[in-house]
Amino acid sequence: MFSGWTQAGPTVAAAFGASLVEFIEALTVVLAVGAVRGWRPALTGAGLALLVLLGTVVLLGPALTRIPLETVQLLLGTLLLLFGMRWLRKAMLRAAGAIPLHDEEAAYAKETAGLRALGGARTGWDGVAVGAAFKITMIEGIEVVFIVVAMGAAGRSSLLAAGAGALAALLVVIALGLLLHRPVASIPENTLKFAVGVLLCAFGTFWVGEGIGLAWPGGDWSLLGLTAGFLGVAWSTASFCRVGSPA
Repeated sequence: MFSGWTQAGPTVAAAFGASLVEFIEALTVVLAVGAVRGWRPALTGAGLALLVLLGTVVLLGPALTRIPLETVQLLLGTLLLLFGMRWLRKAMLRAAGAIPLHDEEAAYAKETAGLRALGGARTGWDGVAVGAAFKITMIEGIEVVFIVVAMGAAGRSSLLAAGAGALAALLVVIALGLLLHRPVASIPENTLKFAVGVLLCAFGTFWVGEGIGLAWPGGDWSLLGLTAGFLGVAWSTASFCRVGSPA
């Protein structure tokens, strides 16, 4: 299994990048809820969702240690590989210009318009605002939980590293939200998704190999080769599609 920085470095980077993207998308909706219907229900809904997600990680992480390691690696590795391929496919299509880049400003405007259509802010308990903030935080946060748990399949140290990456991303997004009070549109989201997709695919492939008893050449260092391989194929494919897109 991994040891030292060969485990912690890629794990923290993948968890941080994936969590940063998901939390930024959640922040866009929470900001829209706060601007239209009030900050108290917006923060209440988001806070409740974060508590549920934290409890899920606390419950699922230790539970995995009771399952044979090879089974956990095979199962989570397969899911992580499929999850990473979905991210990487979208990032490649956006890099090639086949589909438009995600626009947080446009998403904010759309969400704001929808909330205004439901009426303005209310005194007391605002179920619509709390529900909207809770739902988006849960939807985006569930993916974060899955990534943290899957990246921590190797053991407690890996789970702590993945959790630290996700927590760091959450703190960064909260700080940006407090400072800007507007959607974070300046971060190159597609570049992050591209990089994270590559890392998730590499980790997923590595876990599947470990799960079926494959002896990777070079041991843990083969993860670097898998990362370079996925990056090279994805980048060259996106470049080829971009050049050939007019045809």
